[in-house]
Amino acid sequence: MTITTLLVANRGEIACRIFRTCRDLGITTVAVYSDADADALHVREADLAVRLPGSAPADTYLRGDLVVAAALAAGADAVHPGYGFLSENAAFAAAVQDAGLTWVGPPVKAIELMASKTRAKELMAGAGVPLLAPVDPATAGPDDLPLLLKAASGGGGRGMRIVRELGSLPGELLAAAAEAASAFGDGEVFAEPYVERGRHVEVQVMADAYDTVWALGTRDCSLQRRHQKVIEEAPAPGLEDALRTRLHDAAVAAARAVGYRGAGTVEFLVSAEGRPYFLEMNTRLQVEHPVTEAVFGVDLVALQLRVAEGEPLPAPPEPEGHAVEARLYAEDPARDWQPQTGALLTLEVPDGPGLRLDTGYVGGDTIGVHYDPMLAKVIAHAPTRTEAVRLLAGALERARIHGPVTNRALLVRSLRHPDFVAARLDTGFYDRHLADLTAPGAGAPATALRAADPATAALAAALAEAVRATASPGPAPTPTRFGAWRNVPSQPQVKRYRSEPDGSEHEIAYRTPRTGTPEPYDAPGVRVLAATPDRVTLEVDGLTRHFDLRRDRDRLYVDTAGASYTFTALPRFTDPATQTDPGSLLAPMPGTVVRLAEGLAPGVAVEAGQPLIWLEAMKMEHRILAPASGTLTALHAVPGDQVEVGALLAVVQEDPGPAPVTASAPVPEETA
Repeated sequence: MTITTLLVANRGEIACRIFRTCRDLGITTVAVYSDADADALHVREADLAVRLPGSAPADTYLRGDLVVAAALAAGADAVHPGYGFLSENAAFAAAVQDAGLTWVGPPVKAIELMASKTRAKELMAGAGVPLLAPVDPATAGPDDLPLLLKAASGGGGRGMRIVRELGSLPGELLAAAAEAASAFGDGEVFAEPYVERGRHVEVQVMADAYDTVWALGTRDCSLQRRHQKVIEEAPAPGLEDALRTRLHDAAVAAARAVGYRGAGTVEFLVSAEGRPYFLEMNTRLQVEHPVTEAVFGVDLVALQLRVAEGEPLPAPPEPEGHAVEARLYAEDPARDWQPQTGALLTLEVPDGPGLRLDTGYVGGDTIGVHYDPMLAKVIAHAPTRTEAVRLLAGALERARIHGPVTNRALLVRSLRHPDFVAARLDTGFYDRHLADLTAPGAGAPATALRAADPATAALAAALAEAVRATASPGPAPTPTRFGAWRNVPSQPQVKRYRSEPDGSEHEIAYRTPRTGTPEPYDAPGVRVLAATPDRVTLEVDGLTRHFDLRRDRDRLYVDTAGASYTFTALPRFTDPATQTDPGSLLAPMPGTVVRLAEGLAPGVAVEAGQPLIWLEAMKMEHRILAPASGTLTALHAVPGDQVEVGALLAVVQEDPGPAPVTASAPVPEETA
């Protein structure tokens, strides 16, 4: 049958990406949206849209009955699930087909067979696919360590634990099972050997109903945070030809074993010795599919639609060049990957040959608390790996992103890290290097030479603000008084800024002479060449630098070659109203209180670092820890409450005595 109208049972970036192919093919597009997504980009880009009342995923995008009803109401004749949500839900796929709609995905039976990792491994063993030997937790001994506990259903790192000591195994089993049951409705957990310094390598497969199965090369997805991918590339570098062939053959065998059709991915763990082990098969399109599209010159969504319409695959394409993808997240890697929310003022990524941007946001959109914090994927394709990595790093570095904190600087530094450049890749990359990659500074030496230091960027911000003030129409403002101190135009003016997200402060002094152009005060080696409210050019020790600026309320965003900075303008003196009592536990982000520590109530004793409150935001759980040993004197958090950033959750009064070990940041737990 011919697909004329397609509903995408998803949101954000993947919905926009599927719509792009549909427009190229002349297919009418239908979006579904929650109340939180009423003005989202995927809704604006669709030809038709159907509301799913509510905001939480469980009430909207995970309601298969509502999605099927939406497809019928919109006159769709096919449904594409994207990735995540219901994409690997066999019951949903069956419901789509039972409603007389075309399912753009694999057969229901294939989804069922691969839905449980334990059953999938049994099936793969029969197909000759290499596997890690399972370990019975009840009989595990010291020689079995370290172990990896995994949820049998679902993915995204939920229900996953690394166990290095036998004494912690029972507790970790209970925690993993509870998390798996909460996330997937199935508390089954299994154990297998944990492969130290292993690589995550996967094979893209595409199959039709005529016994054709393609293995479209390999992808390396080893750079991960909390078992979720951050940077991916194709082909996986440094694999011997024999290993590459073995991976391709195993992936094809896996697809044939379940009668697969459409696009899918077979994931492997490759040990440091080059031994591959089957992990799972994702019966859907992967987030990282663009790198395969770039290397093979195909549109995987178009091929999915072709197979769903009953057409055979054409002759398999040949690979060309190398592609790298980076996932741009609204999160703070230096603070345990805390997701960030708020207005996305600017999202501009350079366009050019070899570059591609897949996103569900544009400047002016709002990043909410209900969904994954991924803003966009930036993909670079070039003849060689070196060229592709350089192209991607440069594009990210030149991007203008204003609003919540993102992982952009981490991505640039990761791409330029010596281990990544040399393709020394494994899943422990961030465990080893995160502290260095998030430390203040400009990262790689070449970047440091190009980038201005934060103090110079703060100076540019102050000069731009001075020009803005003098250029403002109307009468001159009355000098602002702070006690006995005030700015006097004939004297050095002072502005204070806090650098975000590291919290460092900068005090900038400048003068505005009769010429009207502000000048830095007591800053040898710095000369102002030009200054407007939006752009400042400085000569610093003989080197000319340009700074582009944008202001949003008390935030200033400064973009310059090699670096971007965000500053918050501060008053001359601290406002006492902003102070909080010692021991106050504040919500680090907007979210929902999901649970409290057992027995938590005012008057109970707590230990430093003890998890007290669990807050859920953007598909992650965050443990709020006791900052010190002492007594809980106040508790304002109630399960189910929606809280805003900075909300007072509880107060711990510290016991007198030696200074305790403190926990300065909440510790996130992956929830999707």
